[in-house]
Amino acid sequence: MIDLRSLSRRGFLNMSAAGAAALTLPAGFASQALAAASFPAIKEEDAVVGFGHVGPISDEGWTWAHHQGLLAVKATYPKLKKILEVENIPYSADATRTYRQFVSQGANIIFDTSSNGDFLHAVVKQAPAVAFLECGGLVNMDNLGWYYLAHWYPTYVIGVAAGHLSKTGKLGYVASFPVSSVFASTNAFLMGARSVNPNATLQTIAINSWFDPQAATQAGTALIDNGCDFLFGIMDEAGYLQVAEKRGVWAAMWNMDVRRYGPNSYVSSVLIDFNKFYVDQVGKRLAGTWTPSDTLFAMGAGVDRDKWGEKVPADVAAAADAVRAKIIGGWSPFAGEIKDSTGKVRVAAGQAMTDNDLYNWDWSVEGVTGLSA
Repeated sequence: MIDLRSLSRRGFLNMSAAGAAALTLPAGFASQALAAASFPAIKEEDAVVGFGHVGPISDEGWTWAHHQGLLAVKATYPKLKKILEVENIPYSADATRTYRQFVSQGANIIFDTSSNGDFLHAVVKQAPAVAFLECGGLVNMDNLGWYYLAHWYPTYVIGVAAGHLSKTGKLGYVASFPVSSVFASTNAFLMGARSVNPNATLQTIAINSWFDPQAATQAGTALIDNGCDFLFGIMDEAGYLQVAEKRGVWAAMWNMDVRRYGPNSYVSSVLIDFNKFYVDQVGKRLAGTWTPSDTLFAMGAGVDRDKWGEKVPADVAAAADAVRAKIIGGWSPFAGEIKDSTGKVRVAAGQAMTDNDLYNWDWSVEGVTGLSA
């Protein structure tokens, strides 16, 4: 068993992860099936599917992307008895109540799109006949698997572009919480930039929210005021992109193509797509072939960089895409020597971080400020 040390992308407030399954996934799409109880086939017209979200489906970000997956399921299986969907689920006992309601309403498969941890697991244990999948999860059970995105690879590629585009070498990052996904994002971004400009630095401001346009706008403004000429972040909305557009600096985003909010500043986005995964999982549950699995979406298979912004020079796009091609070909940019923000060597020369290490990153690389576990 591997000790998954830190919390996942959305689970900052859920202190779960007592026991986690081994994660030894290569760089690339991988799904590790696990032993599980048998789940019988079910007719489409008798099936109920549940989706629970942390934010609003109108955010044009994380939750919106999961909702698109729900719509793909609905289009593929139009005879489903019911699709249950609840937005804005807090990391509290309210989450437990929501998922218990899903079970009481006859759900056959439930997707927790925001890693509710123990608030979900309490329900999983009491509903062994229901299949559960937790996005960014840390725990496996006979009826529970998890799935996530290897976002650190397209983030590195965007960082390469930032290294070429930034004139000052001062990069800014609007963060949510000090969780593993944010460490992986900030670190990969700066490492990509430093592959071009070894002196680049990254200032981070955490706003303690995934969706707060006002706070993201204020953070973006402060970062530019401090000299940053390229903004990145992990927000579910476009607040800091609009700031970048007004102030004439570059910006890259997360989740979706939102370039219309800053067409002159938009560089790219970490683009996510859950559609195929959700359709496949529902199909397996209907067919009686579903088993819990650990699934990590690879660059090009569920997560990627968005097409480049209109103002990105062709030579910058080509340089970044050359790195993207190398990664897809099997090269890892996360190899030693890598030092943390205190100067301590964390990855020795000749060693490379595994996707398990990247999934659970809990320290900042040299050059990142403003973020601590």
